[in-house]
Amino acid sequence: MKKSTVPEHVGSRVSAWGEGPVWWRDCLHYVDIKGGALISWNPQTDAEEVFEVGQEVGFLLPCGSGAWVWGGEKGLYLLDSQTRASTLIASPEADKPNNRFNDAGVSPDGRLFAGTIAMDKTTGAANLYRVDQNLRCEVAYPQVTNSNGIAWSPDGRVCYYIDTPTRKVLRFQYRGTTGALEDPQVLLDTDPVIDASPDGMCVDAEGHLWIAFCHGGCVIRFDHVSGRELQRIEFPCVETTSCCFGGPDLRDLYVTTGIHANKTEAQAGKVFVVKDVGVGGLPQVPFGADPSSAIEA
Repeated sequence: MKKSTVPEHVGSRVSAWGEGPVWWRDCLHYVDIKGGALISWNPQTDAEEVFEVGQEVGFLLPCGSGAWVWGGEKGLYLLDSQTRASTLIASPEADKPNNRFNDAGVSPDGRLFAGTIAMDKTTGAANLYRVDQNLRCEVAYPQVTNSNGIAWSPDGRVCYYIDTPTRKVLRFQYRGTTGALEDPQVLLDTDPVIDASPDGMCVDAEGHLWIAFCHGGCVIRFDHVSGRELQRIEFPCVETTSCCFGGPDLRDLYVTTGIHANKTEAQAGKVFVVKDVGVGGLPQVPFGADPSSAIEA
């Protein structure tokens, strides 16, 4: 089976720090963290819709209700697709001005897992939170520094998680009945593989992990059992931040990028697609919250 390794950029936007791509209802959605923007790109029309939220934003994910959930400097919000009004869900770190929400994912049972980042790089000052369908927010995994990629195995029994400064990928047993992350084990230490920081992540239909490496200019596919490198795709800019599967059959890999602080790169900040990487992805699960339970910000 031939695997494509040729990135092509899509859309016209150049983000200061593109992140968190998600394929939903035949469109690509992602955020520009530093630009404080939510972006949607329609591959059929090549049209882009941009909505600014007035703060740095770490992620954007769909809800089963038709709304969206996003996280930023001031907490977690639900966004009404029609009115574009944002409603606060929770602000668990309001007492930590140096923290903001970063990457997030939705478990197979519809729970939101959203982590924070300590912007001043204080070790252990951030957390990974779980938000249940009733919008109750609790710590799922404590004392991290830069909560990043999170994804689940195709059968939903295993959760993979990255706290970027550790350069490791943890493997948890996931309990769908309670949403608990249990028995953390190190699946993979990326430090010997590449001198870069593991960032966003997704899982393919065969259960293997695809990890974007910030400062590394690549996405690497790893075996979900052994942690062995299976495939590497290089990109024309060093800040490769996250990835997801999309396209009509979920066989295209979409990758967001950011602009390096000290390098001038012609294609930095663009979104790329690698057509047909040889394996399909998993469909996006929507967050199962009921927006009527939220409180007005």
